[in-house]
Amino acid sequence: MSESSAAEDLDVFCEALLFIAERPLSSTEIGELAGVPRLQAEAALADLAERLDESQRGIRLQRHEDSWQLVTAPAVGARLAAYAAREEGRLSPAALEALAVVAYRQPCTRGDVERVRGVDSDYVIRSLLHRRLVAEVGRRDTPGRPAVFGTTFTFLERFGLTSLDDLPPLSSDAAQLAALAQPVAAPDDD
Repeated sequence: MSESSAAEDLDVFCEALLFIAERPLSSTEIGELAGVPRLQAEAALADLAERLDESQRGIRLQRHEDSWQLVTAPAVGARLAAYAAREEGRLSPAALEALAVVAYRQPCTRGDVERVRGVDSDYVIRSLLHRRLVAEVGRRDTPGRPAVFGTTFTFLERFGLTSLDDLPPLSSDAAQLAALAQPVAAPDDD
């Protein structure tokens, strides 16, 4: 097999693999599954992403940190919104509030969300976890070791964002409210 044929075969494999994947895949996973080094897989993925960006097709290859996933092209996103709303179900105002808190303050705990919202948020956090819009990203190193949450690739995909930098800026009122809800740091015991 020629070098160009092998590269084309790798591109085709990566595209097909990402098409059937139910979650974003890391460069390492893709390389292992393709039987090539991670750097070779990354080069093929970068080439595929570039070709999809230049095309008039309805999909793009999106990278978030070290994960890759095929996503809907932004140009057709609005026209597909009716399908996505039917498929995913609508988020309640409470769920949208909690999701906004996590998106803007991540990583944050359920307690952080409750301080901003002013109400118990256990149910809405569980709902967001179930919908895979947020995920546990660690534990806070405080008594009780509460779970810390962050948004997911599904969140970015569902809201048509390529990164968290694409979130609209908070209004001055919302920023003041968020600052008031910051947890108070305990004094150091020397």
